[in-house]
Amino acid sequence: MSAQTDAINPKHERQKPRERGVCAASVLELLRPGIVPMLAMREVKRHKCRAPLTRMAPNRRILPSNCGLLELIRAKREWDWRPAAEDLKKGFRGWHQRGYLPHFDAPGVTQFVTFQLHDSSPIKRRAEWESILSETDGSMKRKKLEAWLDHGCGECWLRRPKLAELVEGILRQSNGEKCRVQAWIIMPNHVHLIVDVGDVPLAKLINNWKGKSSREANKLLARRGPLWQEDYYDTLIRDESHLKRAIRYIEQNPVKAFLAKTACEWTWSSARHRDEYGRLPQK
Repeated sequence: MSAQTDAINPKHERQKPRERGVCAASVLELLRPGIVPMLAMREVKRHKCRAPLTRMAPNRRILPSNCGLLELIRAKREWDWRPAAEDLKKGFRGWHQRGYLPHFDAPGVTQFVTFQLHDSSPIKRRAEWESILSETDGSMKRKKLEAWLDHGCGECWLRRPKLAELVEGILRQSNGEKCRVQAWIIMPNHVHLIVDVGDVPLAKLINNWKGKSSREANKLLARRGPLWQEDYYDTLIRDESHLKRAIRYIEQNPVKAFLAKTACEWTWSSARHRDEYGRLPQK
């Protein structure tokens, strides 16, 4: 009986072979067109001393979900200016959002812009500034924000003369080339400016200003990390009267914050560069 069993089931057939991998013939079979390479679906085991075979996902910025902001942008796009194909190629997006605030970007407009230092709204004082974000009226929200910024929270790195001079120089460097800066002020923890947008989108201008100033300022401060908050505020200047009020507000900001007696006393401001007729020097 045993001999018959051995004849029917030889020893090498009775024992289950150990799986040592996939042979070359199997690999060629898997590589044939129309056959799914199941080998790629198997988990690859690595020795514990070697790095795992994992692909890192690209570091993409995920915008925070804000349904109210999305509805606002959608409504503004329905009745306001829309970028043409040529404008889209240049980077103009019309009404858009970056997850926090509504923005308008178009060629040939004048914008009142504010961007602030990274620590100007410290988390430990969140109860004081969080209510500003829930303000529904845009104009009132901006007034409350600017009043909060004038309190001078954070490290206020722009209070240091070298850093304020650095930021002012970067802003004025692009004046007349990529845009026209009509007014500016460098406050201890934020920056105001009025800019005429040309062929370069406002978002690109601000990114260039922030990027260059961040690199140079971090060298002076011997630090790493973000210098500016990620987003910014922009308000479209409607007419000449609105422009005059905005310029006056910007240049009087140090006086309002009790940092100077007159606008011309503040060193890093467009006010001290104006002639007797209120004109800035042409570059």
